[in-house]
Amino acid sequence: MILSEIDIVDDISKEVFLEKYFKPQKPVLIKGFAKKWEAYDKWNLDYIYEQAGEQVVGLYDNKPADPNKATDEPATHMKMRDYIRLIKTQSSDLRIFFYIITDKLPELLKNFSYPDLGFKYFKRIPTLFFGGNEARVLMHYDVDLGDLLHFQFEGKKRVLLFPPEEAAFLYKVPLAVHTIYNVDYERPDYTQFPALRYAKGYEIFMEHGDALFMPSGYWHFNRYLEAGFSITLRSFPSSPQRLLKMLNEVFFIRYTDKFMRKLFKQKWVDYKQRKAFERSQKALNVYLKQSNP
Repeated sequence: MILSEIDIVDDISKEVFLEKYFKPQKPVLIKGFAKKWEAYDKWNLDYIYEQAGEQVVGLYDNKPADPNKATDEPATHMKMRDYIRLIKTQSSDLRIFFYIITDKLPELLKNFSYPDLGFKYFKRIPTLFFGGNEARVLMHYDVDLGDLLHFQFEGKKRVLLFPPEEAAFLYKVPLAVHTIYNVDYERPDYTQFPALRYAKGYEIFMEHGDALFMPSGYWHFNRYLEAGFSITLRSFPSSPQRLLKMLNEVFFIRYTDKFMRKLFKQKWVDYKQRKAFERSQKALNVYLKQSNP
């Protein structure tokens, strides 16, 4: 992988953000951006423990999804207080995925404000994500294709970002928003996955209060280095073309994949993995031929 440094700023105006990052769809890390919130001191695991401790939450781990189950089915369930106690005291790969604040912890809506950066937020689904110090999230892009503002709290996290056009080198799975399961982005094996060597992206390390702007369709891999959680604020699709693509992703591609997975199970998963490898190998061959005419 060819990883570059991302732009890092301590603060940013709406005008600069729109002109330098939003319009050209370029990511940026804003250090300590959440400190602007009046209730900034409540953004910690202890507060979540107190407010939502009795809630039972679905938990995911680092294992590939079971082909005999729905892809969004949790590996296990646990009370929030037990989960937070676990990740604060032990090594764990368990994580909470897409915890919608408006449905599960609406009082938390009072503890942050939407930054005025010049784009419209989809305020129905501000979402939390939690992870233990060994948790990682498979390389993917978000199916709704919104621009994302992602805040990190408590522990540190490593994020890899790749523009949409790098998909051919990332072993994207057909009819899915993720790459193949057995790519190790922490110790990439370029012998097994040679195209990955040429994927151009960014490496980011986030700390408590940092905000990362991830443009629409960007691929991202998240690795919790310490137990922590985050909140993601989303925008509406910013163009009719993006809206149509989002609708196609959500209502056609997603449900076609679910149907085929239910029908063929492991055979369908194996087929998609094989096609992903073939497509990336083809893209690599074209790239090498153009680079060495």
